[in-house]
Amino acid sequence: MSKWMLGLNFVSALGSGLIAGVFFAFSAFVMVSLARIPSEKGITAMQSINATILNTLFSIVFMGTALFTVLLGIGSFLKLGAPGTYYVLTGSLLYFAGSFLVTIFFNVPLNDALAAVTPSSSEGARVWQNYLSRWTAWNHVRTIASLASMACFILAVCN
Repeated sequence: MSKWMLGLNFVSALGSGLIAGVFFAFSAFVMVSLARIPSEKGITAMQSINATILNTLFSIVFMGTALFTVLLGIGSFLKLGAPGTYYVLTGSLLYFAGSFLVTIFFNVPLNDALAAVTPSSSEGARVWQNYLSRWTAWNHVRTIASLASMACFILAVCN
């Protein structure tokens, strides 16, 4: 593996691991906790989280890792057959499709729908119940994909 590919692989492993940890925390206890409190408070808390997360280091790590995995995927595709390239390509696809694209096409629209409701309204309560099950299910997908991506990047170096 060339030095630039090794460097991108290392940063992508760290990024996908960090993101897997964040997603795991939401799946393991954040969403469970928010589901236990009155819907108005859960909605308000999640609306605040969604507004804050867009302006944090999380966004840089999340989107930066997506960019690095695209570069890694292209680089590994051009070097198919070299040691570790199949792991790098698989890790890149897992992160980009299973974490980044799932977020864009499933979690973000749910976040947008939640942002549009008034927390104390009956509509808010209805959206919240749907949100809890669907958003969390897609978050499980993102967690597993990000963790598997990290594992692939590590295996690429061991190969």
